[in-house]
Amino acid sequence: MNRWRSGGFLERNWRRNTAIILTALQLSVATSAFGVEKPLVISAVVLADHPVNRLVPTEALGAGVDGHEKGECAQMFTDKNITQMLSAGLGPLTYRLRTELGSEAWHWNPRGQWSDPVHNCGYWTSDDSLGEPINVSYGYRLPRRGNTIDQANDDGYSRIADGDPNSFWKSNPYLDSHFTSESDDAHPQWVVIDLGAPKSVNAIRIHWGTPYATRYRVDYWPGDDPMHLHPDDDDDWQPFANGTIADAHGGSELVRLAERPRAVQFVRILMSRSSHSSEQSSDDVRDRLGFAIREIDLGKVGKDGRFHDHIRHAPDRHRQTIIYTSSTDPWHRAEDLDPSTEQPGLDFILRSKLANNLPVLVAAGVLYDTPENAAAEIQYLLRRNYSLEEIELGEEPDGQWVSPEDYAALYAGVARRLAELKAPVKVGGPSLQNFEDQLLTWADASGNRSWMNRFLKYVQGAGVPFDFFSFEFYPFDNVCADPAPQLLKIPKCLRAMFTSLRADGVPSDIPWLITEYGYSVFGGRPEVDIEGALFNADTVGAFLSLGGSKPYLYGYEPNYLQDELKCSWGNLMMLQLSPKSDQLNRLSTYYAAQLLTKEWMQPVSEQHEMFPVTIKETKNGAPGVPRPTVTAYAVRRPDKRWALLAINKDPKRAAQLKVQFNFPGAKQPLSFVGQVEVIQFSRRQYAWHDDGPNGHPIRSLPPAQFTREASASYELPPYSLTVLRGKVAD
Repeated sequence: MNRWRSGGFLERNWRRNTAIILTALQLSVATSAFGVEKPLVISAVVLADHPVNRLVPTEALGAGVDGHEKGECAQMFTDKNITQMLSAGLGPLTYRLRTELGSEAWHWNPRGQWSDPVHNCGYWTSDDSLGEPINVSYGYRLPRRGNTIDQANDDGYSRIADGDPNSFWKSNPYLDSHFTSESDDAHPQWVVIDLGAPKSVNAIRIHWGTPYATRYRVDYWPGDDPMHLHPDDDDDWQPFANGTIADAHGGSELVRLAERPRAVQFVRILMSRSSHSSEQSSDDVRDRLGFAIREIDLGKVGKDGRFHDHIRHAPDRHRQTIIYTSSTDPWHRAEDLDPSTEQPGLDFILRSKLANNLPVLVAAGVLYDTPENAAAEIQYLLRRNYSLEEIELGEEPDGQWVSPEDYAALYAGVARRLAELKAPVKVGGPSLQNFEDQLLTWADASGNRSWMNRFLKYVQGAGVPFDFFSFEFYPFDNVCADPAPQLLKIPKCLRAMFTSLRADGVPSDIPWLITEYGYSVFGGRPEVDIEGALFNADTVGAFLSLGGSKPYLYGYEPNYLQDELKCSWGNLMMLQLSPKSDQLNRLSTYYAAQLLTKEWMQPVSEQHEMFPVTIKETKNGAPGVPRPTVTAYAVRRPDKRWALLAINKDPKRAAQLKVQFNFPGAKQPLSFVGQVEVIQFSRRQYAWHDDGPNGHPIRSLPPAQFTREASASYELPPYSLTVLRGKVAD
């Protein structure tokens, strides 16, 4: 999960003879100053010839477990807590990989082999032979790290601007032609320097390591921000007048980029040819591949000939100038162990009841690991006879500024290794970070700026499988804002993402997975108050209605409150840990999960059919503009009952909902008949007490359930989830 983002707030076989029409919905408008209450009439229509999905809920509605701070896994994954987690009714499990977001190499098995065992350093491959069960594992910080920022704890720093002449950044050797079998310049590597504001620049001094670039170019960005692009941006990198170097020889190289200084904020070094040299004698070819830079000075040479450096050099993420790099060498040492973050052991999770006797979606490191280590991980799991179905390669490459071709090359390298295992597992990804409108990158030679389209073209050309597509959904960076208007955006956001991704060429005939979803990447009150329940239910309903296959909830484990943006306390979690006892608080998202898995869907391993519902305001008897305040999702269950999930996202107004079903060829709409079961969850059942780090629910009750005779309308309380379940007249 992305716990830090520099952009954003601060980023079928269908049944064709059935339809539902919810023909009238009346929302009671709050009484005005004159005491007059005017009804707002809504019509909701389900198209008869457009059923949208079929699914088995016990295999589709899932959740994920992730890495955590030191010692937290033991607190979270007790037998008692696992029992509580399972009681939410979620089925398939995904194993998330925090090290892949923290720029760390993963020792998924503490037993293994260094490429340089004499010095306990180099490239690590964990042991795939069977031994003692793995209960916990750790990441290792990369001493050749390039990025100032990471997407996990964000407590590392770039070696390019740390002020240490003995440290250096090095690019990933697996992107060299030695491994990709492409031309030498097929995967140019780059460094981007963000000066924080436009500053006068006419010179750069690069202190090269080895291997160094023999051919490179220095560019500037003429627009606002090249690291967070928008569809209306048409800027591109521009070379400095004297910024193209065709025959460099390493060492410390001062380049006068232009005669006259230019005010720029972002500068890029684009490296296309490597010296393929090594500082020390080595039998490991990886030591000679890629590019290495020790330090960069960027600024202005004055009339006095003195160089004025604008870069802040410090071994600290908050004090150094922000540096972005295209990739990082996964080389590391035994001393680079990061004890502050731990992954729950693969054996511990896959042997536990959390696996639910279902195939598990497992992650494999790609960006900061080696293909050998990833293949060993899957080989180990197969030897354990664990049920595996899907292997997700890497995580959030787009959010870590990796080019689509570079990620695709690393993906292909791991996919080929996994193919050699000859196991019936599916590979896919890329677990895209949440995005708006369109996922963009810098234009290629043809002008194509679509990240996903270019990734897919590379994978297709490489001839490696792409068996499923995955992305993450955390739409609201601003947890400080009023959640009510943000909740209204959920279906629209997902529809826009689906439309964009389909236009980019993501195949419709492979499974689409949300491998993580939650209100925000930041902790805040909406995640633990009633809004969290509304968000999760609406996300699942909207995703499935668009044809999605499996949504995985993020925040399965019990956890503590956080105040990341210093405005409110919260976290993505169903169950709240107490620092003073072993008691768990059941939060609104826990009850939402139960409502989806046990009330809306039938908790059986049988197929459900889902039908689309659209809701529009009605004026003078005619449908008008869409009304996002209420959303509804309909399923026909194996027990032959219809279940309608209705979500009222208005925090103050109740709704009166009239439900009708229209079957093709029927002379008139039909309705529920006989007894209708009503299951509701609202503020009547749940209330959050906001008390900083001591916040907790003061009312935490399961959804209300009652049975009534079928009626012309059904009440939806403000801020509520309602399931209406019953039979329809023949």
